[in-house]
Amino acid sequence: MKSTALRTALALVCLFGLTPGLSRAAETRSVTDAAGNAVEVPAKVERVICSGPGCLRLLTYLQALDVVVAVDDIETKRTAFDARPYALAHPELKKLPLFGEFRGHDNPELIAALQPAPQVIFKTYSTMGLDPKTLREKTGLPVVVLDYGDLGRNRPALYAALRLVGEVVGKKDRAEAVIAFFDATIADLEGRVKDLPKERRKTCYVGGIAKKGPHGLLSTEPNYAPFELAGCVNVAREAGEDLDHAAVAKEKLLVWDPAYLFIDLATAQMGDAAGGLYEIRTDPVFAGLSAKASGQVYGLLPYNWYTTNFGSLLADAYFIGKTVNPERFADVDPAAKADAIYAFLVGQPVFAQMTGAFGGLAFKPLPLR
Repeated sequence: MKSTALRTALALVCLFGLTPGLSRAAETRSVTDAAGNAVEVPAKVERVICSGPGCLRLLTYLQALDVVVAVDDIETKRTAFDARPYALAHPELKKLPLFGEFRGHDNPELIAALQPAPQVIFKTYSTMGLDPKTLREKTGLPVVVLDYGDLGRNRPALYAALRLVGEVVGKKDRAEAVIAFFDATIADLEGRVKDLPKERRKTCYVGGIAKKGPHGLLSTEPNYAPFELAGCVNVAREAGEDLDHAAVAKEKLLVWDPAYLFIDLATAQMGDAAGGLYEIRTDPVFAGLSAKASGQVYGLLPYNWYTTNFGSLLADAYFIGKTVNPERFADVDPAAKADAIYAFLVGQPVFAQMTGAFGGLAFKPLPLR
């Protein structure tokens, strides 16, 4: 009797591919997210949503937008300015349903009503908006927390996020290709300037850096990554090496008196009668800056737009290097390099759209009158 039952069970296994008691385990798998949580996700993930700054950008880098079933409201807003290459390259994102507001303010009711329903929620900057635990409880969906990282000291976190997303959505090979691209690009930049003597490194300042909105000339980054990659001396390091953003005094900028001054064009959002370019043109305090007198004031692509656009950061580094250390970047056409970077990361060469939104001023000397 027992042998007959055993034979029957084995026959069912052969016919249906099921092992009694193991079918549920075969339907899911466990991944460990950036918060250290073991998260059960479906064995095959075909539908997701991306919550928080930069989250959808990572899916774009992994060529996985086909699994995205809804977006937050920043993707559907139409403004005169947009410095997110992934959004410019993929206008179809605007047509997807909404699941909540930007910066992680998710709406569980909208998520529950989505058709087709998502299987997984990815979430960056998990302290913003609805916290992951509440989101999971209110939606019944697995929430995978990601650490967005950066291309500096937190590069391992960025790479871990790319690998985790790749594991969940079946894009492991593409994740490794993106990581290799970042490593090779950074190595190329660093290799061009690594033997540049300290006394030959030019002093530089960047103003107009966005931080949850636009700011003027005195908004800067003491650890501005493109300067590091291009072999510059960032005069604002004096403001605090551990700061990711700083607002400096006018008088301090005059004391530093950098040889080159760069303006992040995100500042243009403040209007024609405000912002960094308006200030450098009209404020008499800045008339004594050497960079203004010599015409060494240039426009940069905004890269801090719904958190870091890594492609724009690298493109800015090549332009700065070409400007400040031309002999080390003689083979580089900054606009072409930007498009090559964008084509790999987001699938389209969008430099013309990027600079066009800001009056065509990116990678050019700025008009000072």
